[in-house]
Formats: sequence, C-alpha cells, structure tokens
Amino acid sequence: MRLISTLLGATSLVFSTKAWQLPRNAPQPQSFGLGATHHGQGQHPFSHIPTQDDDIDIITGSQFHGLKTFANLPYINCFSDDGGSDGVSQDQRYDIAILGAPFDTGTTGRPGARYGPQGIRTGSQRMFPGAYSIYTGSSPLSSWARIVDAGDVRLTWLDNTVALRQLDKAHRAVSGRPAANGSVSGTPRILTLGGDHTTTLSALRSAAQRWGDVSVVHFDSHIDTWDPAVIGGGLSDYAGLNHGTFLHIAHEEGLIRNTSIHAGIRAPVMRPKGDLRNDLRCGFDLITARAIDKIGTGGIISRIRERVGDSNVYVSVDIDVLDPAHAPATGTAEPGGWTSRELLTILDGLSGLNVVGADVVEVAPIYDNPGETTVLAAAEVALSLLTLMVDHPVQSKADREVLT
Repeated sequence: MRLISTLLGATSLVFSTKAWQLPRNAPQPQSFGLGATHHGQGQHPFSHIPTQDDDIDIITGSQFHGLKTFANLPYINCFSDDGGSDGVSQDQRYDIAILGAPFDTGTTGRPGARYGPQGIRTGSQRMFPGAYSIYTGSSPLSSWARIVDAGDVRLTWLDNTVALRQLDKAHRAVSGRPAANGSVSGTPRILTLGGDHTTTLSALRSAAQRWGDVSVVHFDSHIDTWDPAVIGGGLSDYAGLNHGTFLHIAHEEGLIRNTSIHAGIRAPVMRPKGDLRNDLRCGFDLITARAIDKIGTGGIISRIRERVGDSNVYVSVDIDVLDPAHAPATGTAEPGGWTSRELLTILDGLSGLNVVGADVVEVAPIYDNPGETTVLAAAEVALSLLTLMVDHPVQSKADREVLT
C-alpha cells in the first residue's frame, strides 16, 4: 500500500498543471507557422503555448487537425472563377497544384485506387512545412512556390472515356490559371494523386498542351504500353482505355517523345517479342528492377538522365514499382521490387531535370497494413516529386513566347 501511495503521489505531481505550466513572463517557444512558411497563406501556427485566457489552442493544434489536405496545405477550388482583373485574384493563384483523381475503373487487377488520393493525404499528415530534407537540404513546402491542394476531381465510375474527358477538363482548368509567382514560371504545374494509372493520360494531354511533348520517366513494375487490341480493346473501345494501355495511347496521340524510359520493370509480358517491340516503337527504353543489383541507384540515375537529356519531363510513379513488402496496398503487386529508400534515392538523383508534371498512382488504401506502409511511402514519393518541381522552375510554351 505504501508503494502504491508513493506512485500515486508521483503521478499526481507529474500531471499537475503547476508542474508544467510556464510562468506568464517566460519566453514563448519559437512557432513555425504556415503563415510564415507559406508566404501569408493565412494559416495558423502548428505550435503555440496558450496563455490561460486565450483560446488559440482550440483553433490550432497538431498537423492532424482541420480538413485533410496534402501536408496540411491550403485548399483552393480551382474549378470556379473568383473574379479579379483577369478572372483570378492573387490569393487564388498558385505555382503547383495537387490534384486528386479518384478513378479506378481502368484497372485490370484489384480495384480500390479511387480511394488513393485521400489515402496519400492521410500519409502526408505527419509532414511539417518548415522542415528541410536531411538528404537534399530542400524544403519544398516553404519555398518560392505557392503549393495548394485542389481537392479531388468529380469523375464518373460508369464510363472510362467520359471520366477521362472530365479529368481532361479539370487539368485544363487547374493549369490554365496564372501562376502566383509569374516572374519565376508563368504556368502552374500539377502533381496528380491517383487513382489508377489510366489517369496519367489526362495529365500527359495537359502537359503537352502547356509544355509541348514530353519525355516520360515511368516508374512501374509493368510497361503499360500494351496495344489496346491485346488488353481490353478486343472487347470494345471502352475496355481498351485502361491502366495497361495509356502509354500506347499517349504515343498514338503524339504526346510523348521517343526519349522516354521505364524504371523498375519486372512483370511478365503477354507477347515475348511483340510487346517489347511495341514498347520500343512507343519511344521507351527499359530498366528492369534487378538492374539495381548490378549498377546500383547511381547507375539507374545516370541512365535516366542520359535518356531524357534537357527535354521537358513528366515523372509518373506507380506505387507498385516498390516491392509488396514496402507497398502492399496496390492493385497489381509484383514481387521483387525496389525498397522505398532505393526509389527515393533515385528520385533525389533526378534533381535539375525539367519536370513539368508528375503523379503518384495505383495506391489502394483498403489493402494497406495497420502501419499504413503504402500511404506513408506514397506521400514521401509525392514530396520528392514536389522537390524536383520546386528546385527547378520550367518555362512553358506561353512563357517562352512572352519572353521572345
């Protein structure tokens, strides 16, 4: 009994308000607020020790409070005209928009990627805008670029072709606004959160319209350049538009250059020669997943950089490029993939490329484990892609015309 009394007494001391409350004249800890790190975007600080009489502690708090956006970034409705001299007021402009594409009826495996955008946002809640990468020294969320979350596009689940037209319109609307910092780059760029990989086709259409044809750096376990006649198209034109054919279609539409490259490929093909011959025709070189055992991450980085050169680049990351141990929550998982560390190292090594757009796709949170391994990895990949865009601004076709 004496021991219990002693422990209870110690406990009451620890949890007594007088034991931890700061004196009123004590200096307050430094607060790293979004209002400072996001250039006056009007958000409350993350850390604040309230006085006894104020109520700031109930309207601010941890990064887990409030509406869920990617990394707690401000939300902007990019699909409405808010007025202003040229149709968009300054506080409704941005340099990079994060756009959710909740679509998964183009999948040939397990469905569930329509919940990917919200899953990735969940994985990003731990991110702190004022933090700097220990590896790159970059802090994309507190840089020159105003980054916003544009929410999710309303897409039908009844018809792939209609859904892609809806997503096409959304990309045009989001990329069509004047940028917040036009002196750096006049055209906003988009990071898309999928959704199955079919959604990348809309992003490539938008990128080609604003930036011209692009080299695609495609991280995936599958080539995704299958002829629609091989996957789905033998049934109907509707079925031919899916997450395994979108790069073939992008090539046929003239959206991508013949300096594109796959990385992390390991899934089998349908036709041993025909599929790879068609892949080459679509403009792709190929790095297998096991190549990392021979040339390392440095060798893979070198091959990608040599392939795309100084062209405009679109980076697409299917989360199944990772081994299922690192990303189980995906529709078509393939054993033998890369670790999350290897992928993040490779992405960091692409710094300086002319990245005009990017995406993270095929995240299906329903299959994730209790530790949320997949959504955490996907959010970190998204942050790395934002870093590539922030660290190297790119001029669009319209920007270059103004300069000349």
